Amino acid sequence: MFFTYLWRELRRRVRQAIFISLGLALGVGLVITVTAASSGVKNAQTSVLHSLYGIGTDITVTKAAPKGTGGASSFSIGGGKPTAGQSFDKNMLLSASGGLGTISSSYVSQISNLPHVATASGALALTDLDVSGKIPAVSRGNPNPGKSSFSTSSFSVLGSNVTAAKIGPLASSRLTAGRTFQSSDANSNVALLDANYAKQNKLKPGSKITIGDANATGTSFKVIGVVQAPPGAAAPAEVYIPIARAQHFGASPRTGDSMTNKVNTIYVSATSAADIGGVQRAISKLLPTATVTTSSDLANEVSGSLSSTASLANNLGKWLAVAVLIAAFLLASLLTMSAVARRVREFGTLKALGWRSRRIVGQVMGEAIVIGIIGGAAGVGLGFAGATLVAKLAPPLSATVGQAGGSASPGGAGVARVLNSFKQHAVHTVSVHLTAPVTISAVLIAVVLAVSGGLLAGALGGWRAARLRPAAALARLE
Repeated sequence: MFFTYLWRELRRRVRQAIFISLGLALGVGLVITVTAASSGVKNAQTSVLHSLYGIGTDITVTKAAPKGTGGASSFSIGGGKPTAGQSFDKNMLLSASGGLGTISSSYVSQISNLPHVATASGALALTDLDVSGKIPAVSRGNPNPGKSSFSTSSFSVLGSNVTAAKIGPLASSRLTAGRTFQSSDANSNVALLDANYAKQNKLKPGSKITIGDANATGTSFKVIGVVQAPPGAAAPAEVYIPIARAQHFGASPRTGDSMTNKVNTIYVSATSAADIGGVQRAISKLLPTATVTTSSDLANEVSGSLSSTASLANNLGKWLAVAVLIAAFLLASLLTMSAVARRVREFGTLKALGWRSRRIVGQVMGEAIVIGIIGGAAGVGLGFAGATLVAKLAPPLSATVGQAGGSASPGGAGVARVLNSFKQHAVHTVSVHLTAPVTISAVLIAVVLAVSGGLLAGALGGWRAARLRPAAALARLE
């Protein structure tokens, strides 16, 4: 009897049922679309961080460079006092990593031994700087001697742990030629090249590349492989060498101090996502002056159109979805109550025939819930369609992580300009395609919202129906 009466009533008021269902469908579909877009933004941010910082990296540990360590580099031309017309060619491997200070390598092993730490690996970012030229004559008519007498070239070098390839920048790169590092390469003069750098300089496995050393004469390294950064990602370095070699040949640009047993970034992988917070606090306690950054913190530093899209989806999109959903619920409730008002004679007659108020309320709520389920099913379809449109029509987004640091000192020489320009390698821009995956949880939320809307409309309509009195209803018979 219940279902028969329900079916007949829905058929009799089919236009109203469709109108209410479409209102609920619009609200539910918008919620699914916004939720899918938000999930796509989060996936894009995760992809960006994996591309720039390495798959498996949960935490990075860095330290700000001490005050007064920036600015121009100082070096000597030769053993004695330089003379006008003297030619020189200096090849140096300097620590110029965008304002990062050095950390003792001993902390890498200490962090590895902390509870809930799966892996920890140190890295040392350097600049290979080649400066050549001729000492100009000094005269009163030449107030800036040397401005046009220096020729500089540089490339970025990253000392990597050859035994921890599954964490850090190299973890995201794909080997395209040759081989990658092996444990036996720890103290060998071998190098991996970024694919773009190798192509520009026509280098391949077996080629030789000169990297500066403490004696400023340069050391020959054998290229053993070429790696390709993920699509759209900026390679963290142009040349990768074993970290022991980087520490041996590297030097401070200001003081010339050796980089032996020094790193400037520590990559950490936690045993599980739930342990990241605890590991971060433990590292901060171990290194109070260091900056301990989690993958969530890095996501907050992502700027560019990806950040704008994330803000739009999280703020405007969600509020718009909530507003439309509330409007759909109110519309369903008002229409249901209006339908009850038009059925006064019907419900009065049923009460006169012996129907109790709870039976009439149940009948009204049943009709409203069925309309809500129909609206939810249609909303799921609209949500999938909206998510598909977002994935197909959304333009490529750009994501920038990090900020350029430093600026050339006034009147600085070519060395200072090159060192400061290299700090730009701390800025990474990635192009990503936005997807909008619809998850099972989003569909379940849609169903719950649709049923809730039907329950709300049915409850209000049933409440009004329960208040009807048979005498008052029958008095309106014509």
